[in-house]
Amino acid sequence: MNPLINAILSHADPSEVPGLSRFFKTGPGEYGEGDRFLGLKVPVTRQVVKECWDQVGFPELEECLSSEYHEVRLAGLLALVQIFSHSKKDPGQQKRCIDFYLSHTDGINNWDLVDLSCYPLLGEWLLDKDRAVLYQLARDGKNIWEQRIGIVSTMTFIRKGQLEDTFAIADILLHHPHDLIHKAVGWLLREAGKRDKPALVAFLEPRCRTMPRTMLRYAIEKFPEEERKGFLKTAV
Repeated sequence: MNPLINAILSHADPSEVPGLSRFFKTGPGEYGEGDRFLGLKVPVTRQVVKECWDQVGFPELEECLSSEYHEVRLAGLLALVQIFSHSKKDPGQQKRCIDFYLSHTDGINNWDLVDLSCYPLLGEWLLDKDRAVLYQLARDGKNIWEQRIGIVSTMTFIRKGQLEDTFAIADILLHHPHDLIHKAVGWLLREAGKRDKPALVAFLEPRCRTMPRTMLRYAIEKFPEEERKGFLKTAV
């Protein structure tokens, strides 16, 4: 038996399922089409993982990532983050976590699953390593979720004051057709701008006329009102 799955199932709340299904766009033609929910909110899932992450190994995590239920996949990812973060003295174990993550992206198929897992895992791992995998994901990812992993993983670098990769990967995704990528890129650009506003302005000025308006709005959200208006006047 998988203790993580059992614990998640024990907290199922069917009354929450309709709202979660709408929020994560599971209807026909929507980005989360067909995903199923048990009705757990993220704080509940986090608490479950906190209590039993150390009772599972990679076979149990694989079972989680293969689950039809969104919260079970999230629990597996959060448990993987815990295993990774508690293995700082064991680079081999951390590498196994990263290899597992990159080989199970089929189960990382909504924005929250990406955003709550990629930078504490992949971003942290790559702090002192070559980061080509992020460029590959952004440029050649098989779906929007892998591409989102490519940009959101740079959050870890931003928090260390390393902004170059965020700007470079944002440039790769600048004209992506999907709104979820526009939002992710704009969010990461905004975070980079908190560290170095002149660098963000220098990135935006030659691109603001052609970049998606949603991306631009997210990127300049913290700018003074008049400065925001000036940028938005030039946007598509």
